[in-house]
Amino acid sequence: MPRFSVIVPAYNVQAHLHECLASVLEQGGCDLELIVVDDCSPDGCGDVADGFAARDPRVRVVRLPENAGPGPARDAGVRQATGDYLLFLDGDDTLAPDALRSIGDRVEETGEPDVLVYDHARTRWSGETVRDERARGLTEEGTAPFTLDDRPALLDTPAIVWDKAYRREFVERRDFTFPSGIYEGVPWTYPVLMAAETIATLDRVCVHHRWRRRGGLLGTAGHAHFDVLAQYDRVFAHLDAHPGLEHWRPVVFARMVDHLATVFLDRDRLPRGSRAVFLRAARAHHLRHRVPGARALPHGRLRDALVRLGSDRAYRVLRAVTRLGRRIASVVRTAGRTVRSAALGLHYAVQRLLPVRADLAVFASHGGRGHGCNPGALETAFRTYAPGMRTVWIADPEFHHTVPTATRRVRPGTAAHWTALARAKYLVSNGAFDRGLVKRRGQVVVQTRYGTPLKRMGLDLQERPAAARGTDFAELLRDADRWDYCLSGNRHSTLVWERVVPSGYTTLEYGQPRNDVFQRATSTDVARLRESLGIPEGTVAVLYAPTHRDYLRGQRTALDLERVLRRLGPRFVLLTRAHHTYDAPLARSSGRLIDVSDHPSVESLCLASDALVTDYSSLMFDYANLDRPIVVHADDWEAYEAARGTYFDLRAFPPGAVARNEDELIDIFATGHWRGSRSAQLRAAFRERFCPYDDGRAAERVVRRVVLGETGGLPAPVPLAERHPVPSAADRSAGSPLATVPAPGVPVPVVDRL
Repeated sequence: MPRFSVIVPAYNVQAHLHECLASVLEQGGCDLELIVVDDCSPDGCGDVADGFAARDPRVRVVRLPENAGPGPARDAGVRQATGDYLLFLDGDDTLAPDALRSIGDRVEETGEPDVLVYDHARTRWSGETVRDERARGLTEEGTAPFTLDDRPALLDTPAIVWDKAYRREFVERRDFTFPSGIYEGVPWTYPVLMAAETIATLDRVCVHHRWRRRGGLLGTAGHAHFDVLAQYDRVFAHLDAHPGLEHWRPVVFARMVDHLATVFLDRDRLPRGSRAVFLRAARAHHLRHRVPGARALPHGRLRDALVRLGSDRAYRVLRAVTRLGRRIASVVRTAGRTVRSAALGLHYAVQRLLPVRADLAVFASHGGRGHGCNPGALETAFRTYAPGMRTVWIADPEFHHTVPTATRRVRPGTAAHWTALARAKYLVSNGAFDRGLVKRRGQVVVQTRYGTPLKRMGLDLQERPAAARGTDFAELLRDADRWDYCLSGNRHSTLVWERVVPSGYTTLEYGQPRNDVFQRATSTDVARLRESLGIPEGTVAVLYAPTHRDYLRGQRTALDLERVLRRLGPRFVLLTRAHHTYDAPLARSSGRLIDVSDHPSVESLCLASDALVTDYSSLMFDYANLDRPIVVHADDWEAYEAARGTYFDLRAFPPGAVARNEDELIDIFATGHWRGSRSAQLRAAFRERFCPYDDGRAAERVVRRVVLGETGGLPAPVPLAERHPVPSAADRSAGSPLATVPAPGVPVPVVDRL
């Protein structure tokens, strides 16, 4: 019995069917059957399908005696299916590479749910690819699987068939079938989601849906679009037959109204002369299915008025009045912003006429976040090694508490902010300052960056649109032209930065100032930090800090953290830290699971921990300076590499053991392999390449060169063999608590690399 049955109805798609079927059969490592239903297509779809069936035994062709439409064609495919899960594709759609592998993994992770919902992208005939904004509800955060009552926002996603995998036994047991006509996804999607006892989501694009320039069912004008009325009648009939679903009636009603308005307002759908007839029918449906107290969808009040009144003329008047009101409000807001901006611009211009202050330095980190990273370490070093230096930190108000009392705090965009930028001699940041910054003669701009680059950066993202996310590369280079110095922690970083952000700055290959604390901290500091975090004495604290994914919308929780802790036993504590680009924590703190996403200092978290588990985060390069164990969890390397790209294969040159899945990660810890001799050898080679200058004096070298003007006699880097970073709490414990750790129930092979 195959794992997946992929069903493809084919009608007038001969130009695209070959690509569709090939995208299914090229899925790696998946047990599947492909059922092509020739819906009495007048073109060559049947011949294309026969050709695939002759070459591949996984392909079966079902022929219908007469054209029945996509719904009945899918039903015919379902009757022939034998797979555990049903997937549907239109004949001009394609599966994304490795989509079935991701779907299969997620199905197993979530306990074989009735329905798995995944993301899709719409590909225009011009080649442009757009992800549906309504699919933001596909986050994998929270409990999984769940029911629709747990996540009602799932109904905000489009009512389509081909963005889900359905457990075949569930579909057959509930006797779900497709209606005839178009918009057949409506009376299928709502009842299926409402009936599913277990639902899960996958935050990944698995299907590329083609928007054809001509010839698509929804893009062709005709009376077939009146089918949308009957399809919603079927949904409400289903609600009538199942009183327990009555609470969904207002939701379905609101979506029906919005959908009917969409069909009417799309000038390409309804033939001339039938628009008024459709609108009258839509108004009748509004009256028939109206639910007292039901609210229109957000930003859908005008559309609701269109259907409720059944008058295009009244709708146009209301829309004109609404637009006028919005325009007036926008003019007022714009005028206010313009006046304020002009006042600040004038203030900044006046301040630039005053002398630059040689004793003033301005710092910022991560676009207004708190005191930390390389700018934070340099801010402290400026006050230490340059007596009399006054420092200013630019941060949003919620981060002001992290700034030392000796440093002045200013908010971005205020007069004080622009005064500091105009008067300070030294401007230090790990990102870009405001676009309006005018670098004055005598000012010195220090770009610190924030770590060693593993993933592609700068101009290298020009060919990675998913990762670039609208980056203004011209502005990136204009900002680089302001830099006087760019910090680097190693030769690898120097070569990357000078190539991907080319300009006339001077690279200071002095080390990462933020890592100085690793060589200067004491055992007392470590004990204090662990106590402040609530880490029980005698336990092993593992810091789990994954990076973000450019190919996902939201945060990805790749590990079942509670399961990991259960398998490792009571002597382990897990510190979880979400990437700073996300607003939500990785997990809720409970017992031995401690979320530290809001902690202001990642360096303190590193000091408090005994080991690091990460995926592709640059934190591993910093953590290696502590000479403590690092484990790489590389479960989606291919997808990450395809979306973002990397400068070297981390699996071939890792800082420690590499796990390809959760069980391997557990086994690496349970067997002690994470801190064994092989892992130590890998870490030593990694440190030799990436940590040559992080000896505790990187910030001092920067200040002596940039502020004090010393070009010779700077502190020479201490060799790795002579460095003595503070040991972890576990390494200091008598009778190490790491000796006995419960082994996982199922033996899993241990690997150092993939």
